[in-house]
Amino acid sequence: MKKIIFLFFILFSVNFSAQEQNKDTIPVPKWKIHGRFAFVFNQSSFSNWASGGENTIAGNIDINYDFNYKKDNINWDSRIITGYGLSHLSEKGWRKTNDRFEFNSLFGFKTTTYWFLSFLTNFKSQYSDGFDYKKEPKVLVSELLSPAYLTFGPGLLWKKSDNINLNIAPATARYTFVNEAFSGKFGVEEGKTTAFSLGFNLSSYYKFSLMENIEMENILTMYSDYLANVGNIDIDYQTNIRFVVNKHIKMHMTFHTIIDDNSSSKIQLKQLFGLGINYTFHEKVTY
Repeated sequence: MKKIIFLFFILFSVNFSAQEQNKDTIPVPKWKIHGRFAFVFNQSSFSNWASGGENTIAGNIDINYDFNYKKDNINWDSRIITGYGLSHLSEKGWRKTNDRFEFNSLFGFKTTTYWFLSFLTNFKSQYSDGFDYKKEPKVLVSELLSPAYLTFGPGLLWKKSDNINLNIAPATARYTFVNEAFSGKFGVEEGKTTAFSLGFNLSSYYKFSLMENIEMENILTMYSDYLANVGNIDIDYQTNIRFVVNKHIKMHMTFHTIIDDNSSSKIQLKQLFGLGINYTFHEKVTY
């Protein structure tokens, strides 16, 4: 009996040691990649419809990528937000309904449990010509990379998880680029194609579940220029609400608000709603 107990103890010890060794040798993912592709298509047609109507075709594509890198005290989060949409009205032709490219990079070096020394980089622009259709004839108001904004600077990052963070950057540089056709607009002086500003930047990200199968994402950026209009704050706030119907069908609502005196004297509001095909994937890379 003693021999059996002794043998069982040895086998248990060897098995426990092997498990502990396997835990140490299991590679820990350094990169986490989360991608999301969404396509929404709308169409309506009328023929001899008594109450009237206008034939329309509309489509919108959104592609978002999150890249999260973690190793030791290093934390590097990057996000690409891009989308493009068109609609065709029978009498008015094609019109752009969505046009956006934005790249965010936030590098952090951990100093305490939730605090990091950080460096922020942000670039945003659009792909194609934009027009003001309220004026006749229509007026060109934007082009590819005109305007384009490049923002970067050091700061302090508070990050509890990949779903919630706050970055404070008190010395942030911002460049605004336009081509010659837009010189004198978007805060760029007449005769120039580049504007420079230095200011305070606060950015935050918060994603959570409102209830089962409903996710809410909030992205906020606030910027105040030390060199001009001191005390004036530019605000860029976006809310995304996603309703999961099944694995590949989701309903998406976006509310986007921009307050920026250099681009418009009025509050800019954009709302998008759609139900369409959605593909999401996750990938973990250890190298």
